[in-house]
Amino acid sequence: MAAVSIAFEAPDNCGGAPAFTKKPIDFDHLARQTMGDKDLEIEVLQLFSRNARAALHEIADADDKAVRATAHRLKGAAQAVGAPAVSAAAAAVEDQGKDSAAIAKLAVTIVEAENFILKLCR
Repeated sequence: MAAVSIAFEAPDNCGGAPAFTKKPIDFDHLARQTMGDKDLEIEVLQLFSRNARAALHEIADADDKAVRATAHRLKGAAQAVGAPAVSAAAAAVEDQGKDSAAIAKLAVTIVEAENFILKLCR
């Protein structure tokens, strides 16, 4: 009986799971950039996804100056497609250089954007 009562008690994290509040891609911005062409939107997002992953690999193996330059390019690409979380994380890496926490945050935002883009392309 104790196991049943434990299974149905409230979890320790009373606040529940964090709510996903924003989409990784701002579709209004992307539509303006692509003049509403849906095929072009998908093509641009897929290209961004591949380039963001490549930039992340470059950052992992680069010196501080190259990390900042790559982060700057990624920030601009993210702004162009309407990926504000990636852009903000890339800006932090651009400012902080080879800071492992900033790079980890950038990696998380890139993976979130990639997963979102992959779901769109199904």
